[in-house]
Amino acid sequence: MAAKRRLLAVSVVIIAGAAALWLSNSTVGSTKTYEIHPEITLPEYKTDTRYSIEAYERMMNRLMDLNERNFGGVRSEVKSLDRKLDLIDLKLTNLSERVARIEKILAPQPAEEPIGEETAPQETDKPTSYESPALRSQ
Repeated sequence: MAAKRRLLAVSVVIIAGAAALWLSNSTVGSTKTYEIHPEITLPEYKTDTRYSIEAYERMMNRLMDLNERNFGGVRSEVKSLDRKLDLIDLKLTNLSERVARIEKILAPQPAEEPIGEETAPQETDKPTSYESPALRSQ
């Protein structure tokens, strides 16, 4: 039994030594390094030319948007006018057909003129405004 006690005492001393060694290393610990990546951005340096170009681009975008909206209204107006013109064309076609039928029924006869008897213009003895009386007597 004395041997067992010694064995137990030696094993307790070894375990205690190992625990002490392990705890001493863990308290010191390893050095940790932290990497910091700061993201500091400075605004872009702009010249007066760049500011004027950006203002022009914004103005052109607004103008194009305005034109698109206006063309949408114009497109609807053109469609309604197209429908009205088609109706007017249809009514004129119907009116032409009615007039053609009336002319066919009435069949107006052309006035008969005597052949060979043309009326000649009458000469007058009055002097014209551009004609002098001296030339007229000759």
